[in-house]
Amino acid sequence: MVRRRSLAFVGVAALVPLVASAIPAQAASGSLAVTTLGRHGAKVSTTVTVVAVPSGQTYRVASGKRISLPSGRYLAMTDIWEHGSEGLGTDTIGAQVVQVSGSTSVTLDARKGKAVKVSLDTPADVTDAPRISAQVCAATVSNMPSAFSTGGWNYQGSLYAIPNSSKLLQFGYLAQWSGNDSYVAVKNTTGIPAAPGGSFKRSGLATVHFSVRSGTEMGSQVHTALQAEPKTDDCTSDLMDDVRDDNAPYSATVHMTPGTWQPRDDISGSDGEGVSAGFPKLRTLKAGQSFTQFFGRAAWSPMHYLPMVGDKSVAFIPYALIGDPDVGVYNADVTKETVALTKGGKTVKKQTLTNWETSDAEFSAGIHSVGWYDLTVDAHRYRPGITFPAGMLSSRATLDWHFKADPNKAMVAPVFMTRFLPTGLNSHNQAAANSTTTVDVSAGRGSQGPDVKFTAVTAKSVRVWSSADGGKTWKAATVKHSGSTWQASVHNPASGAVALRSEVTDAAGDRSVETVYRAYAIG
Repeated sequence: MVRRRSLAFVGVAALVPLVASAIPAQAASGSLAVTTLGRHGAKVSTTVTVVAVPSGQTYRVASGKRISLPSGRYLAMTDIWEHGSEGLGTDTIGAQVVQVSGSTSVTLDARKGKAVKVSLDTPADVTDAPRISAQVCAATVSNMPSAFSTGGWNYQGSLYAIPNSSKLLQFGYLAQWSGNDSYVAVKNTTGIPAAPGGSFKRSGLATVHFSVRSGTEMGSQVHTALQAEPKTDDCTSDLMDDVRDDNAPYSATVHMTPGTWQPRDDISGSDGEGVSAGFPKLRTLKAGQSFTQFFGRAAWSPMHYLPMVGDKSVAFIPYALIGDPDVGVYNADVTKETVALTKGGKTVKKQTLTNWETSDAEFSAGIHSVGWYDLTVDAHRYRPGITFPAGMLSSRATLDWHFKADPNKAMVAPVFMTRFLPTGLNSHNQAAANSTTTVDVSAGRGSQGPDVKFTAVTAKSVRVWSSADGGKTWKAATVKHSGSTWQASVHNPASGAVALRSEVTDAAGDRSVETVYRAYAIG
């Protein structure tokens, strides 16, 4: 096992200014040196995080090295990690409140550390000690204490914390027990307790089921995780439970303390590097509640931007054109697309774009007269440097929007995007040969921002077709309307893959045609 020296934090932590050397002499009127001792009393080299109170100005300095600082109050925090003869060694997390005036020295002594002890009425299949991720945070310098923190992880029996009752500190941990299912507990305290840890019961936990399908992602290896996201940020924020890192498909079940959690997945491509990460909506669960988080279900499709009319032009942002609807619009895969605007069969503008390594790709074409326009988009997944998995699903999506536009009136075009959700597929997103698949179809219009008029539009009719030959020929599906969605009955071929196409029209004659190629497979 590779030893990670510290926790990996995300989000606000990246905004903290870190200073490796002393600040200019004219601004400093004191200095600080922090000595760190191991559990046997010998000096141990660590990196110490020093946080000014209340400004939050943050410095990192090697233990034993003196750093010039303005006089004032500081928090000195570190993880004292020591090699062991076997396993991961030991971690001792500690912090002190320091008043810097003149030449100041303090010592963080791991011998004062108390073992972090957690317990759970675990089932028989849990046989190993829990793994614990812990950190100490500056509690009062901002409303984001987890941004000013230091910590580490280890297994119970090898993780310690030095008690400190100061209200300027918080201590948070995440404990994970692994068996057939995983069990996760988080706890936050003001100060570092004299007896850090806690006792938990399975009857008081909530449950998340992870269902990871294969076939739709740009890579086959999927790392799933849960991050603690309390409604009020504290020292448990962003502590992460690694659920599973494996080739899809797979399923996993996590039982965790009630609260708000962020499911996530990270995909590795053919080169072993990360190619995408998905952050579905936060889930807040009470004891006994459960939900299933899907990743990689068929079919992936356009999810957000619609054509916009304004400033005598039609504009379109080619973003989130192929993405996992279960994950969300802001984690869609990169595409390369050809966008064209026509009027009466004549091309106004045609352009090839991509959002690979850029965030400002946009199509804009000037218009000069009122009339019916067609905006077409042909998007393919695009990721230079990797090889897509053989037979990857949802590899291409197209849109054909037909709408009336006035160059002098700003609006979001009255058109739709469709979500296809084939039901009854196996974990490889496959339907049985020569079977019938029910596809749930919904027509949506996501908000496009406050600067353009966004009117309610009602779908008058929805039609669906399927293709078993890559779009050469199409067969109409039987469609039934049920509430706010439609169900299409698609007759499957003996082998290959199925493409899906929808046509949504409104009472004014606006039309939206969407196609997802290789929406699901036959197997």
